[in-house]
Amino acid sequence: MARQRKSGAFRGSAFPGVRGQLMLFLCCITAITLGLLWVLITYGLQPMYNRNIRARLEKEASAIVGMIDSAEGPISSRDFGPLVLLNDEFWDNLNTAISNGTINVDSCCIDISDSTCRNVQYLEGLYPCILHKSMVSFGSHTIYSKDTPTVIRLRQTLFAQGALYEIVEEGGSRQMMVGLRSRDGSYGVIVSSSLAQIETAAEVMRSVLIPVALLLIGVNLLLAAGFSKWFTDPLRRLSEGAREIAAGNYDVQVPVNRRDELGLLGREFNHMAQEVKNSAQLERDILANVSHDLRTPLTLIKGYAETVRDITGADEEKRSEQCNIIVDETDRLSALVNSVMELSKVSSGAEKPNLVDFDMSQLCFEVAGRYEALCEQNGWTLRLEADQECMVRADPSMMERVLHNLLGNATHHIGPDGVIVLRAIPQADGCRVEVEDHGSGIPPEDLPHIFDRYYRSRKDAGKTGTGLGLSITKAILQQHGFAFGVNSTMGHGSVFWFEMKSPDQSNG
Repeated sequence: MARQRKSGAFRGSAFPGVRGQLMLFLCCITAITLGLLWVLITYGLQPMYNRNIRARLEKEASAIVGMIDSAEGPISSRDFGPLVLLNDEFWDNLNTAISNGTINVDSCCIDISDSTCRNVQYLEGLYPCILHKSMVSFGSHTIYSKDTPTVIRLRQTLFAQGALYEIVEEGGSRQMMVGLRSRDGSYGVIVSSSLAQIETAAEVMRSVLIPVALLLIGVNLLLAAGFSKWFTDPLRRLSEGAREIAAGNYDVQVPVNRRDELGLLGREFNHMAQEVKNSAQLERDILANVSHDLRTPLTLIKGYAETVRDITGADEEKRSEQCNIIVDETDRLSALVNSVMELSKVSSGAEKPNLVDFDMSQLCFEVAGRYEALCEQNGWTLRLEADQECMVRADPSMMERVLHNLLGNATHHIGPDGVIVLRAIPQADGCRVEVEDHGSGIPPEDLPHIFDRYYRSRKDAGKTGTGLGLSITKAILQQHGFAFGVNSTMGHGSVFWFEMKSPDQSNG
């Protein structure tokens, strides 16, 4: 036991509570999110950007090559030395495509060359440009070199392979080169774009990620502290309420102002606390009532036993009379103990009903037959009204105990006419059973409590019985899910009834 207490204390100190776990969880989620963002920036952003840039460059190169392929004849000539641009229609179409944005030269460089790997035309939108290296002349004019070693090498690769894709880094600049060759192999088009922007953006994002991460973790800690307090308050109240109940305070009720699962838990806790309170009160009442009833027969048994022992031992007649009283009181004690045990088994669910289909009218007939001798001995009449078949689904032995309890209760309250009526009335969905007496009736203030454990009306004080018969009846009928009740009129008697379900209704 000492080891268990030490282990429990260690667990309580080593692991954070629910609030700490929630805060830790939210901080971990933030850290994981920022980590994923860093991985995306470092390893995913640039490849995705490169794919988009390549697709754009390939689209523009393909558009220009398509225009070259559709032109009739060459678009340039070097037959007489200097470069001559031919096919004005092609060049007009190219200028029109650039003007209306079909071909976008913003932040791009377009190089058109012929099969001699020399430049035919270039459109420059980059500065600096690796393909056509620039320099600033007097008057701040930018001059480009059309045939740099780099561009000549790329043209050679293009005409040799038919296509080109390469990322070139030179002088601190990085550019993506995409090239396509015309169908007849006479011309090649290289389109280039700078990759410096995405690299700069990635560096900037990585540089601000750490302070942003610290800021987000700080904000999350504050939010997590507030959220965890709001979230765990109902749990804390439930814990305090549980401690109150454990300490014996059954009047505790936790406030419930939420409609989620925690609110449902709070309502169920309050219901449990009320049931525990009712059970504790009922236990005290039963203990007090049973103690009272036990005290009387035990006192009588002890008194008469002492009398037999000390005084009337030689008087056979008195001894027999007093011994009979001892036996009767012992039987009364046994009946009380048996009733308490039976009620405990039925109420706790330890005894489950064995449901079968049977005729309730036949069971009423069999039970009524067992009261013939009692009725003849006391001059009573038990009238049975169960002429029609009433098929039901229930536990026959439990239903027999219900009938005995109700008939036994009726004999204790039989009227001047000495008549008890047992009815089995067929219904569309089952059967209604009634036990009627013509006694003095039940006062209206006693009707709501007549089935409570150990409850007795004031006018029944001093009568024989344990006071648990109707409680046992209630527990059995509740186990079966049958409706039950009592109708009573002062001076005219009472009718105890319950309604059973047919086999079809029970299956439904």
